[in-house]
Amino acid sequence: MERLVISGGKKLDGKVSLQGSKNSALPILSAAVTVNGISIIHNCPDLTDVTAALKILEHIGCKIKREGHTVIVDASCANRFDIPEKLMREMRSSIVFLGALLARFGAACVTSPGGCEIGLRPIDLHLSALRSMNTYINESGGLLQCETDGLCAANITLAFPSVGATENIMLASMGASGETVITNAAREPEIVDLAKFLKACGAEIYGAGQSVIRIKSQKKLRSAEHTIIPDRIVASTFMACAASAGGVAAIDGVCMEHLSPVVPVFETTGCEISVNNNELIIKAPERLLRVKSVRTMPYPGFPTDSQAIIMAMLAKSKGTSIISEKIFENRFRHVPELIKMGADIRVEDGRVAVIEGVKKLRGAHVSSSDLRGGCALAVAALGADGKTVVDEIHHIDRGCEALEKSLSALGAEIKRE
Repeated sequence: MERLVISGGKKLDGKVSLQGSKNSALPILSAAVTVNGISIIHNCPDLTDVTAALKILEHIGCKIKREGHTVIVDASCANRFDIPEKLMREMRSSIVFLGALLARFGAACVTSPGGCEIGLRPIDLHLSALRSMNTYINESGGLLQCETDGLCAANITLAFPSVGATENIMLASMGASGETVITNAAREPEIVDLAKFLKACGAEIYGAGQSVIRIKSQKKLRSAEHTIIPDRIVASTFMACAASAGGVAAIDGVCMEHLSPVVPVFETTGCEISVNNNELIIKAPERLLRVKSVRTMPYPGFPTDSQAIIMAMLAKSKGTSIISEKIFENRFRHVPELIKMGADIRVEDGRVAVIEGVKKLRGAHVSSSDLRGGCALAVAALGADGKTVVDEIHHIDRGCEALEKSLSALGAEIKRE
C-alpha cells in the first residue's frame, strides 16, 4: 500500500501544469461507444478512474491505444453491452456507460457503480429519463437489465440538475429519433465539453451550459478528434495548497471562466490572484482570513468537489468560517483526520462544518477516505509543522495525476512511499 510523506512548514515557490479534467474525460470516453469509428481524445489524464473506463471499453470490444495523454478509441468492433460488476464498481462514473450502450446496441446490462463513499448518488433520475425515452428497465439485486425496441426523443425535466443524469440523457439521445429536450439540465463545464465532442461527431446540440439543452442525433456518428478541458477542481486544489503553505504558485493551463465560483473565496482569505493568458498566479498572505460562509451548489455555484480542500486551508485562517454541504450528505469524512492535525472543526447536523481557525497545525499520521478528502489532507499537511503521512492514497490517484510530482514542482517536500 502506497502513502504520501509530506514535510510541512515550507512556503511554495514554483510552477505546475494543469492536467485534463477527470470529470470531462470519463463521459467523453463513454461517448466514444456511440461512434462507429475512431475517437482521438487529447489531454486525457493518467488516472486510475480513466484506466477503469478504458477497461470497460476493452471489455465491450473497443480497441484502445494510449500514447501519453492521448487515447485512441476504435469502437467499430464493439460487440457487447454487458459490463461486469467488478468493472462497474471501480468508479462511480461508470453509470454513464448506460446511455451510451443503449444508443449503440439498444440494450445494456450493468450493476450499480462504485467509487468514493461520499454519500448516496441515486440513479433514479437516470432511469426515469431513460424510461421516458422508451427503455424497459428491470432492476433486480443491483443488476440493471435495459432494452429498447427503439429509443425515442423526449421532453425531460430533471428534479435536480444532475450532471450524471444530464450526461446519460445526452448519450442515449445519440441513438434516438427526433429532438430530445432536457429542462433543468446540469450546467457544468464538463457538460459543455461532452457536447463539443458529440457535435464534432455530427450531433446537433444547442444550449449546453444552460438550463435547457436540445439534442438531435445524426444516428451514425462520425470519427472525431477532441481535446479535454483543464481540470478546474485540481486547479483549485493547487491554489489551496499555496494558500495553506504560503508563498507563490503558478498554475499553467487554467480556464478562468471555470474557476469563477472559487476565485472569490480565495480572494476573501487575502490571497492575491493574477492571470496572464492561461497562467494563474496565486500569492498567499502571511495568514489567511476567514470566509464567513461557503455553500456548495450546482454550477455556477461553489463546487462540492472543492469543499474539502477549502476547509483544510481555512483550518489555519484567522476567525470562524462556516461551510454548508448541500450536495452530498457524507462529505465531511476528512474532518476527524484534520482534527488529528490540530484543526478545530465541529460538524452540525451532518451538513454544516464550523471551522475555528488555529494558528498552527501539526503533522500526523492520517488516512484518506475519498478523493477530495485525501487532497484536503495534503493541503493541510503543507501548512502544518512537521511530517504528515497520508495513507490510502489510491483514492487520490483516482482524480489527481501524480500529485506528489505536481506539488514537488511547486516547491513542496513530498514523496510517495
